[in-house]
Amino acid sequence: PIFVFTISGISYKIKKLNTKEKLKVRSIYYFNFISVNSDVLGAIYCFIDGIQSGKTFVELTYIAPCVTFAVLCSLKAFFMFLYEDQISDFIDQLRDLDSKRTDESDIKRSETNFLHAIFKASNIINFMLLVTFSISPFISITYKYVKTGEIELFLPLLIKYPFDSYDIKYWPYVYVHQFWSVVLVIVNISVSDYLLFLFCTYIRIQFRFLQQDIKEIVTSNKQLTEPELVVLQEKIVNIVKWHQELIRLTNSMEYIYSKSTLYNFVSSSILICFTGFNVVTIQNVEFTVVFLSFLSTSLIQIFSLCFFADLLMESSMQIRNAVYESKWYYTNTKAAKSLLIIQIRAENPCKLTAFGFSDVNLTAFMSILSSAWSYFALLKTIYSEG
Repeated sequence: PIFVFTISGISYKIKKLNTKEKLKVRSIYYFNFISVNSDVLGAIYCFIDGIQSGKTFVELTYIAPCVTFAVLCSLKAFFMFLYEDQISDFIDQLRDLDSKRTDESDIKRSETNFLHAIFKASNIINFMLLVTFSISPFISITYKYVKTGEIELFLPLLIKYPFDSYDIKYWPYVYVHQFWSVVLVIVNISVSDYLLFLFCTYIRIQFRFLQQDIKEIVTSNKQLTEPELVVLQEKIVNIVKWHQELIRLTNSMEYIYSKSTLYNFVSSSILICFTGFNVVTIQNVEFTVVFLSFLSTSLIQIFSLCFFADLLMESSMQIRNAVYESKWYYTNTKAAKSLLIIQIRAENPCKLTAFGFSDVNLTAFMSILSSAWSYFALLKTIYSEG
């Protein structure tokens, strides 16, 4: 969706913008960066102040998920900003590859329809998270008024300011600022993730086209003649070049995403741990609903990232099966060796990593859940003993 790029201040076509347009995009990015990180600093200050003022362990854990998610947002946006030129080139190269296949196939249709469905579902989930954070203060205000007859102001986030943010003179402005920060966090993470999903999907489409062409590289049901072998060799050369291009594109995507993915992996275990802990320990129903939606969003975010990367890896490894299923036994020794080399190369999958520390796939997602559960059990033990 284009609107998330406009809001975030990040452009996927930065090289095509004139100076005035670039200045506009940069201004939006810097404004958003300052806006989000001022709240991050305020939340950290609130955490330190809470320790000094003797707040309970549970109250202190309210702050951790929000800070972690906001830092994730800033890092994802920063790396998108840092690699804007590479992203622009990457998109152009993907378009060039896509334009070479003009036929409207079931492969492309099914993959893009699935991608659009994921985008729609993600937008709905993000909207629900935004609504939950936005209305939670008003629910608390109403509940407090009905119960005590007094009006007490609340805010979506626990952030310390150099003034009394609960004073009616400042509260509306602080509420709008925090609302915008929540919007930016959701949008910046969505920008990075949506691009990743799109890149993985279109490279996967190319791999599936490549599989199809390899399977159909030999159409004859008998030993090929000399002229047919010459044509076959040309096809193999084109297939090798195509395969190399897809490998190069995957490596480019790895370069763009590996650093932010590393923090995403580490932070996801912390996010899932703390939000899960808050859900089971907080007695306040309103806070429980907020953190439950937060937990669901965190799980879906990291699962989606691992899922699309896993699809990419799986499609690249299917090349070896495509070679096996081709009628290679009707070719000569030279062609058969060339196909074997393609098959051997496909044994090493095209993949994304968390800066080389871990492959990004569904196995990694299960490892994140396992780590989060270990942290959660430790946190529960500390809380129970305390």
